[in-house]
Amino acid sequence: MKKTRGFVFFVVLALIAALTYTTFFGISWWYGDTEHVIIKGADSIRWGIDIRGGVDCTFKPADGFDATKDQLNAAVSVIKTRLITNNITDYEVYTDYDQDRIIVRFPWKPDETDFDPEKAVDELGETALLTFREGDEKDENGAPAGVTKEKVILEGNDIEKAEMAVNTQNGQYVVRLVLKDSGKTKFSEATGRLIGGYISIWMDETEISAPQVRDQITGGEAVIENPSFTAETARELADKINSGALPFKLERESFNTISPTLGQSAKDVMVLAGVIAFILICIMMILIYRLPGVIACFALAAQVSGMVALVTGYFPVFPSFTLTLPGIAGIILSTGMAVDANVITNARIKEEINAGKSLDAALRAGYDRAFSSIFDGNITVIIVALILMGAFGPTNSFVSTMFSFIFKWFGASAEGLVYSFGYTLFAGVLMNFIMGVGASKLMLMGISRFKFLRNPWLYGGDR
Repeated sequence: MKKTRGFVFFVVLALIAALTYTTFFGISWWYGDTEHVIIKGADSIRWGIDIRGGVDCTFKPADGFDATKDQLNAAVSVIKTRLITNNITDYEVYTDYDQDRIIVRFPWKPDETDFDPEKAVDELGETALLTFREGDEKDENGAPAGVTKEKVILEGNDIEKAEMAVNTQNGQYVVRLVLKDSGKTKFSEATGRLIGGYISIWMDETEISAPQVRDQITGGEAVIENPSFTAETARELADKINSGALPFKLERESFNTISPTLGQSAKDVMVLAGVIAFILICIMMILIYRLPGVIACFALAAQVSGMVALVTGYFPVFPSFTLTLPGIAGIILSTGMAVDANVITNARIKEEINAGKSLDAALRAGYDRAFSSIFDGNITVIIVALILMGAFGPTNSFVSTMFSFIFKWFGASAEGLVYSFGYTLFAGVLMNFIMGVGASKLMLMGISRFKFLRNPWLYGGDR
């Protein structure tokens, strides 16, 4: 029994070492000039624009047009599609419905030397060119080709509206399309001629859908069906179609850029401060609590590695996450909370030993009695972190829906930064329960089974 429990220490330590190494250095191999990445390392962290530098701008409808919520959503769809078309996937787009404002942030492209941010912003605000085209022919770049390029059936000004709906017969989500008078005859002729074929839908030079024609549409109302439609994807397609019929153009209200050098310097300072603090904390823990302090240092290293892993997409269930300066602050703060948890536990163990209990009894009592205090303190932080993530995160997420009554009181311009702080704070507290409470207990209980390490003095006792 003693050998097995002692062995647990080495098993947990090996797992922590493996997690730490793979989190920071990743696992990859080269075949010729191609790198095959199995696990992303810390060097693949997606830095936010406050670190990497980038563009921050605000759009509003031109000429004082009072846009509806649906029209703003359609405009957002245009912006997102154009960002993706330009290979800008690490962006943030937020909408302030009360003030008719759309806030867009996107980082500098990697190793970019001739990027013109002002031109890119102006292109985002241009009116979308929506077209319905015959067939579904594309060239090697994904642009319309052949018959699809030549034959345009409808344009955006032929569309009255598009909306997400539900097929009452099978319960599937669909997109309901209503045409203006200018488009009814053209659409009727095309659908009658293309039964069994396809009519592709394009925003600028990007295809957004290619439904198959089943019947001739003569009444000016059509339904786009797709078995894979969800409420969200059907609504997104409707927004994109509506974007081609927008009665307004977006104009730039504000525009500023963030220097990559300034952001990188701030990141380096915060990381250096975190490393120095970690070293000083480990020294303090070892001097005061001795062997439990050493175990606490291992647990802290594991916690930091776990938080970085949750940012890089190390775990498949947690996608990669954009790390900002407030996000780094969240990591440092949650690490401090982990230190507090270890201090509470180790102080309890020390008190139990000095009260005359045996080593095994002191260890068990220390963890049992400290857990309630640790749980109470951490659960309140989890609640705060969830509120921050819900109020300032993606509006369609579960936590955002839960705290929607809070979200409406805050401006959209701060969302990305605050959400990053809430995310890393939540991740840190989660890893604190796993590493600071679970792993450290297994390691300390395991190492205490070795006879040469059973002197109570090594665990903070006076004797």
